[in-house]
Amino acid sequence: MSPRRPPAARFAGPRHDDRRRTFPALAPRESPSAQGRGVTPTDGRFAATWWGNAWVDALEDTALDPARLARGKAYAGRGHVDAITVTPGRVVAYVHGTRPRPYRTEIRLRTLGDDGWERFLDEIAARPDHIAALLDKDIPHAVEAVTGLLPAPGDLIPDCSCPDDGFPCKHAAALCYQSARLLDEDPFVLFLMRGRGEQELLAALTQRNAARSAAEQTASVPPMATVPARAALAPNPGHALPPLPPPLPAPAHPGRPPAYPPDPDAPDPLALDLLATEAAARAHAFLVTGHDPVAALTPWQDAVRLAAAHPGSGLTASTRALYRDLAYALDRTPSDLARAVAAWRQGGLAGLAVLEEPWDPPAGPFDRARPALLASDFPAFRPWRNRLSTRSLQLRFGRDGLWYGYESDADREDWWPRGTPDPDPVGALTDLLGH
Repeated sequence: MSPRRPPAARFAGPRHDDRRRTFPALAPRESPSAQGRGVTPTDGRFAATWWGNAWVDALEDTALDPARLARGKAYAGRGHVDAITVTPGRVVAYVHGTRPRPYRTEIRLRTLGDDGWERFLDEIAARPDHIAALLDKDIPHAVEAVTGLLPAPGDLIPDCSCPDDGFPCKHAAALCYQSARLLDEDPFVLFLMRGRGEQELLAALTQRNAARSAAEQTASVPPMATVPARAALAPNPGHALPPLPPPLPAPAHPGRPPAYPPDPDAPDPLALDLLATEAAARAHAFLVTGHDPVAALTPWQDAVRLAAAHPGSGLTASTRALYRDLAYALDRTPSDLARAVAAWRQGGLAGLAVLEEPWDPPAGPFDRARPALLASDFPAFRPWRNRLSTRSLQLRFGRDGLWYGYESDADREDWWPRGTPDPDPVGALTDLLGH
């Protein structure tokens, strides 16, 4: 048996720099390996995502020579751009031209100020669908509207060691186009360009999420019954003990486990956290209902339950791996799992059924919902099976007789559970609009 290394030796290694990332040279555009996640533009544009194309537009809209842009695009497509290094406010690479020695090329841009990052973090943390989108390598349109994250025309400043004084030269244009491909693959590259590293952002989101969850849980705990110490300790000649106080009501939510610090000789902190969270959730269910909620669940339902019981799932590197592994093990995406978790947290197993199972309710409460909403001055809703929808709001009638609120960006048909279920559609919609 080999001698055991001390902890310092096992963890020795280069220090990770969250604010500097270097990406190997991308393969030529014509190669299948250059197609990243399998998403390629279908409209003739260079980038595959809306934010990648917004990056390109910021340079193209201020370019003085379309011919240089065309040559730069061709250079990028043929793989003339070497490894790209991204740091806050700067993108640098060597670009091969007609001469043997490549040119040092860079694009500079303004970093986002503290106020802009605060708006960004508040917008992301407020909605689970936005968090899920980021974890699935997507940037919600609503975030850009709030923060101004993407560069506007004139924000990108190109520079190159070549003798061409064009704005931009073909080498800077090539770097800009190739950078758009990096943004297609990973939106956190854009955040780094604007001044914040991935781990820094995820840590800030985790902190906000924990604070929000703690505030919600604290608000739901009822005050405990108390007995004055003087009365409890007063002499009692009859030796009769005072009556016991009534049992405490069951908590609204399972308890949260403590934070387990990493230690080389201890079990994995994530595994401990999962075990403790699982035990708390099942104990709470036994206390409240008297039966085990896990026995009759399908593998997918159980995966959703596990993710929903884990506070902050998906925000740190370790829990993002859990989110990903649970989803892919059942042939789903992390976004699918995040949406299902939101439904579970909204209404448990019944809430998940409302998310996934459209059905035709019998005549009765569903038919009376639209007139009730109109009478309360809400807009007209379109009916479809058990759902009533506007462009951005939706109510779903569950088999349990409750109305569940859903929300989407206007005309996107990307519905996410929001609010608290209510037997009254007006109450459910009022709660939805109040979130």
